[in-house]
Amino acid sequence: MRNSTAKPNEFTLTSLLSACTGNGCLGHGRIAHCQAMQMGFDSYLHVSNALISLYCKCGDEKEALFIFQNMPAKDLVSWNSMIAGYAYNGLALQAIDLFEEMKKERVRPDGITFLGVLSSCRHGGLVEQGGFYFNSMVEFGFEPEVEHYSCIVDLLGRAGEIEESREFIKKMHVDPNAIIWGSLLSSCRLHGNVWVGIEAAENRLVLEPECASTHLQLVNLYASVGFWDQVARVRRLMRDKGLKTDPGYSWIEIRNEVCWFRAEGSSNSKEITGVVDCLVDHMRSLGCLAETYQLECGYDLCTDML
Repeated sequence: MRNSTAKPNEFTLTSLLSACTGNGCLGHGRIAHCQAMQMGFDSYLHVSNALISLYCKCGDEKEALFIFQNMPAKDLVSWNSMIAGYAYNGLALQAIDLFEEMKKERVRPDGITFLGVLSSCRHGGLVEQGGFYFNSMVEFGFEPEVEHYSCIVDLLGRAGEIEESREFIKKMHVDPNAIIWGSLLSSCRLHGNVWVGIEAAENRLVLEPECASTHLQLVNLYASVGFWDQVARVRRLMRDKGLKTDPGYSWIEIRNEVCWFRAEGSSNSKEITGVVDCLVDHMRSLGCLAETYQLECGYDLCTDML
């Protein structure tokens, strides 16, 4: 585009930054940031908001805060992006402080704002604060949506309050979706509550009958209590439906190039496995690992890492 007669504007840079954010390309994002500065677009509201999202999603919340604090003007998206960025990086107290500052500035929050605050409480394990902010939504005239309920379900579950999480689902004013049942299932797996986990898995399968991972989790839950007839039933369902799980993958950016790693079929899998084994041994020496959980695929994974 730069080599043509068309000239980029602030919306061009916003789209470019959003593309870098979506792929986690911090190096390319910094180059786009420099381009925005050279063209004089970095102070534009939409560009600044895109820069906040970029740096937060890529783990550089300090740079995001610098941009946020030096914006000539902020809108609701600016506040929401920074609060969500803190939540994304596990900085719960900073997200709450920014939300309180937002209220002092008389900026009216919306449902996305509360979603960011509740997400930060969830990641920070702040049960009381999460309940407080969830209940305070009514004061601002907002009726909680399924995403807000999901945060509380996950917050209670992660804290080990499985029964409280289960009762909260029953009292919801909306029908629970697959994500909510999945959150409860993950918490049950983390804290070893087999019976509620079976209930959560069965309910999730009603909503997502083609979800292979939930089938596998249900197989392991039934096997852990010796319900072999149910194990056989779920395995038959998987076989009849032709369900298979895709191997997991992760990625990292090295010298502006995104490198992908899959759980299976990687050319350097031995080297990766060796590094992971060293990390697990180090974590175990620090007392960070809980008891292992035997998955149907044959891997032993720590419950804290699932």
